[in-house]
Amino acid sequence: MNAFAPAGVSAAAFLDRYAARAGTNPARDRAADTLRRTGLPRTGIEAWKYTSLRALGDIPFAAAPATPDDATVRAILTEAEQAVGLGPDLRRAVFVNGRFDPSLSSLPDGVSAGRFHATDEASDDDVASALNAILAEDGLVLRVAPGADAGRLLLLSIGVAEDGTPISFHPRHRIELGQGAALSVLDLSVGRGAYLNNPVFDIVVADGARLGHAKMQAEAPTAQHLAVVHAEIGAGGEYDSFTLTLGAALARHEVHVRLAAPGAVVHVNGAQLLDDRQHADLTSVITHAAPDCNSRQTVKNVLSGHARGVFQGKILVERVAQKTDGYQMNQALLLSETAEIDAKPELEIYADDVRCSHGATVGALDPDQLFYLRSRGVAEHEARAMLVKAFLHDAVDLIGDEILRATLDRAVESWWNRKDA
Repeated sequence: MNAFAPAGVSAAAFLDRYAARAGTNPARDRAADTLRRTGLPRTGIEAWKYTSLRALGDIPFAAAPATPDDATVRAILTEAEQAVGLGPDLRRAVFVNGRFDPSLSSLPDGVSAGRFHATDEASDDDVASALNAILAEDGLVLRVAPGADAGRLLLLSIGVAEDGTPISFHPRHRIELGQGAALSVLDLSVGRGAYLNNPVFDIVVADGARLGHAKMQAEAPTAQHLAVVHAEIGAGGEYDSFTLTLGAALARHEVHVRLAAPGAVVHVNGAQLLDDRQHADLTSVITHAAPDCNSRQTVKNVLSGHARGVFQGKILVERVAQKTDGYQMNQALLLSETAEIDAKPELEIYADDVRCSHGATVGALDPDQLFYLRSRGVAEHEARAMLVKAFLHDAVDLIGDEILRATLDRAVESWWNRKDA
């Protein structure tokens, strides 16, 4: 029994449901073949051990409307601008229900853009990427010229399901940085209603280039979010990423990074702040395919209610990748007895001159620390807030861009204030 379609429905039948939306071309056909060959994910598959997509198979997602209500879209846009605190003058690329909206967008200097097409080369060797390749209708190709610093860009996804009909959209983005180029991206997902947002990123960071990618997933509470990032880093290049998961009933963020040349650096950090019955999964595979490369990953989880967090992180060191330095840590803070964390850190090492480590911790708020703060006149809710923020500080502080760091720090503060109200 597969976990993506309802009981008794085969992968082929699931794909047939969306055949009219997918159309036909070689790229979509290859992706469909991938799904038919591998099957749809179920908890019996190791990579999906803790996250079932069974519920999605029961939802007959419709194609997203091409023109949702303009007033609703602009209201959500204003709320998003206020949430990030960066103002309407920030350069941005806005997608509404998976479609690029040029009237709401303004790209930074030094960045050229083009629409993604399903015939473009794209990775489709995992389930979410293959589903995206089958159904992708739009996307943005961002190219930063060699040596150019393109500053900051807000990549904003707005989902609007207006009449109660569940919809799905599957944007496909490609970001290419030329040699020595630089770009900072704030990747924000928001919306209203019941929808599935399934974005895929194909990222190339050339020699000596630097890409900062701060993602804030704040989808509607009735939404589903499946995202995949494929990144390849050149010699001396750096991919500095941070994922803050706040929204959606079910979310999974996958990162696949290949350090392809000496001196490449990657940071795959994040935080998952979950309440009620939210389920969020952060899965990463970092492949060291060249010598003298560094990878760092710190993920923090704050879970309350009946929330469930998942962390799966793998560092793969190929035989050629001598002098590898890899570090991975996952920590969880459980604020209720019914919250759950599942952690599976992995090291797979074929080189013999490496420095790699991983670890995981799970705990609750320290009663002695709470008592100390309360004995100093700090109210209980303020004491709890102080301890939670201190727990998260180490992760958020890892964001390289100070403006983006402040933005995500405000989002964490807002989340706690809403939860503790």
